[in-house]
Amino acid sequence: MKGLIFLMLPVFFFACAPKSSNEENTLAKISDPEVMKYAIAGKTLYENHCGNCHQSNGEGLGNLIPPLKDSDYFKASIHRSVWIMKYGQKGEITVNGKIYNQEMPASPRLTPLEISQISTYLYNIWGLEEGKITSSDVEKYLKAKPEF
Repeated sequence: MKGLIFLMLPVFFFACAPKSSNEENTLAKISDPEVMKYAIAGKTLYENHCGNCHQSNGEGLGNLIPPLKDSDYFKASIHRSVWIMKYGQKGEITVNGKIYNQEMPASPRLTPLEISQISTYLYNIWGLEEGKITSSDVEKYLKAKPEF
């Protein structure tokens, strides 16, 4: 019996070991060290500020919260995405042909650097390769309201 337990123990630990996510695998494909630095910080910020609603995998919450991953609305405008992170959004939007009308709250405490890190993370995973989005870019985007 003891022999069986010792044989099964490694199998148990292997089965319970954390698996790397597709996002982590994609993140590992970033070759620019500066983009990687921003994206790593952005991943943590995303998980803390955005992941509860949009989910860590970016797939949103069914009919309530739109996805970011593979989202035509998200891909269409970094400017708009940055604006929404800071100032929120109210009203109906269409994402991938589906209508959403859940308010996204503003995050006024996020700094331009934090928004640039989140943006760099999001726009360099899930098959996107936008490179580093700087805090200067974010400051420029926040000065002018984008087209909705």
